[in-house]
Amino acid sequence: MAKTAYDIIWEDDYLVIANKPSGLLTIPDRFRPDLPNLYQQLKTAYSEIYIVHRLDKGTSGLICFAKDKDTHKLMSQQFENRLPQKHYYALVKGIPFEAEGTIDAGLSANTSGSMRIDIKRGKPSVTNYVIKESFASYALLDVQILTGRTHQIRVHLRHLGHPLAVDATYGQDTELYLSQLKRKKFNLKQETEERPLMNRVPLHAYKLQFEHPITQQAIELVCDMPKDMRATLNQLRKWNKLK
Repeated sequence: MAKTAYDIIWEDDYLVIANKPSGLLTIPDRFRPDLPNLYQQLKTAYSEIYIVHRLDKGTSGLICFAKDKDTHKLMSQQFENRLPQKHYYALVKGIPFEAEGTIDAGLSANTSGSMRIDIKRGKPSVTNYVIKESFASYALLDVQILTGRTHQIRVHLRHLGHPLAVDATYGQDTELYLSQLKRKKFNLKQETEERPLMNRVPLHAYKLQFEHPITQQAIELVCDMPKDMRATLNQLRKWNKLK
């Protein structure tokens, strides 16, 4: 069952910045409005709340809501003008050849709802990345998006040749197991089923920087990587070291 609890990282009279857990929708599902979502949970808590931007269901991390219409309008304008800085941790398969780079490739929607690279007709989409840590078969990236397209990071990283370590839509693996890392050294007790280290996209929005639309204060917020990603990285450091 998806975790539905959230943490408030920062708030004032105008804004609420929450840490959304993986598995929780940002807004109600079109076909299943009864499914848990962060918007409805915050609306219950605050009565009046307005969504400024979104995170995919599988993505965890920082997300901004406004408490009134005027603040919502001003913050939405900032995001439309690409002023806030958004950074993500992304665990990918393989190690990019360049230690840092930019992926500039337009995106278009498929009829299924997924996204694809569309250089000629796609909406302009730009993603920067820097390798933070390398392993034998994986790498941890610090990713900054300069545009906010649906599934942008996931599609761009696949385009780079390094899809997320777990991604049922844009990658090959739906789960990541310790046995994949330990291989012959892995032993499982009889009649015991192995649980995955990760069974969601390893993507976490860890930093958000923006100018407060009312006070003009410079805001920089950071939230810790979730437990499942930390545990996976610890196992990678132990069993998937670079030789």
